[in-house]
Amino acid sequence: MMGTLEPVLSPRNRELLGLLPSALLVIGGFTAIFIQAEGNAPGASTNLTLNHASSVSLTYGALFLALCLAAHVVIRYALPDADPYLFPLVAVLASVGIVMVYRINPVLARQQAQWMVLGLVLFAGTILALRREGVGVLERYRYTIAAVGIGMTVLPRLPGIGRQVNGAYLDIHLGSVAFQPAEFAKVAIVIFLASYLRDNRQILVTAGRRVLGLTIPPMKQFGPMLIVWGAAMGTLLLTRELGTSLMFYGAFLALLYVATGRFSFPLIGLVLFAIGAWYLAGHVGHVHGRVLAWEHPLDPALYKSPGGSYQLAQSLFAQADGGLLGTGFDQSLLRGAHHGPPILPVPESDMIYAVIVNELGLVGGAALLLVYLLLVARGLQTAIIARDSFSKLLATGLSFVIGMQVFVIVGGVTRVIPLTGVTMPFVAYGGSSVVMNFVLVALLLVVSDRARRPQGRAIRG
Repeated sequence: MMGTLEPVLSPRNRELLGLLPSALLVIGGFTAIFIQAEGNAPGASTNLTLNHASSVSLTYGALFLALCLAAHVVIRYALPDADPYLFPLVAVLASVGIVMVYRINPVLARQQAQWMVLGLVLFAGTILALRREGVGVLERYRYTIAAVGIGMTVLPRLPGIGRQVNGAYLDIHLGSVAFQPAEFAKVAIVIFLASYLRDNRQILVTAGRRVLGLTIPPMKQFGPMLIVWGAAMGTLLLTRELGTSLMFYGAFLALLYVATGRFSFPLIGLVLFAIGAWYLAGHVGHVHGRVLAWEHPLDPALYKSPGGSYQLAQSLFAQADGGLLGTGFDQSLLRGAHHGPPILPVPESDMIYAVIVNELGLVGGAALLLVYLLLVARGLQTAIIARDSFSKLLATGLSFVIGMQVFVIVGGVTRVIPLTGVTMPFVAYGGSSVVMNFVLVALLLVVSDRARRPQGRAIRG
């Protein structure tokens, strides 16, 4: 009888094979865009169009594959036992993003490609820096990391470098370079929470008082975490960046529940969230406007008012127009005739999911969400098999941050929740988002390598 079958392909070879679909998506996507664009040109030759589209698309696909192969070589050398599916899933998302952003604005797509290169450099740097000691070295600097993360969220309010966009303070501008510091803060706060909960989880579970059937944790252990979390929330509300605040709050409750197993903790948090949401919706003009637009997107008064429901309403129209299979690449009406006002505002970032659903249909939008679900699932699988509490909590928090970002932006565009300004990971245009999400995935790969490595295997180098 045959014994247990060994895998035909090693984890790294599976990862290598998994990179091919992303390159094919780049080639196919650019080919479709070029054919559509050149086919609309007067007097265009069909053979010339096909030849040009094929050659340019193959070049872009080869460049994209070369970048992914360079990252794969680093993973193969430094993390031979890491999860073989995390990076290919990220490559698929990045390929969709670069194609869609190019379709919307070629200049922004070139900038996105440059940020992707920087992100991959930091991705490789993170892996090489942590491959020996693992993510545990981050625990030593948890308060420093948290302080830097919180400090960076305040930078957009500083005069001279900060700028208000659509009622929120998101970016800092250093010359011609714009950066969203909250992208760094999301990783920093998760590192702090994972480290602090790792040291105090047992006390939080066993100590505390019972009030109305709920366990109230002791403030001696719970207080420092609340201070850091409260500082992060306060600065984020100061910048009026509601989407990132919601993402941090969700990650905080998720980690608290995973660390303690006490349902009372997230329940108390949800009650506090409901109270805070009610207060902000009624007393903060920026938030109140978002809620009104969410409740009545087709109200003529809100639709025509500055900062009203025009963006959300147009998003709903675009998704409905896409139907099941979509209108096809380069078919979304993003602007009126003769470069008129935008029909779908900010299509490269806030509204990119609406563009995808419009051109690829419900099938394309669902396929994209499925890739995100697989990415989050692999991250949570890494958390399950991690061998120490800090790694478990860190992988859980990072995976939840990705899932929460997707929920916040897709939920806003589809009118499940009020619209916010969170970036869709790896797909939407945004340099700081691309860079920090590559660092986030690098941390997950470091955790997975330690978790999957056979006992006794030495680290290379």
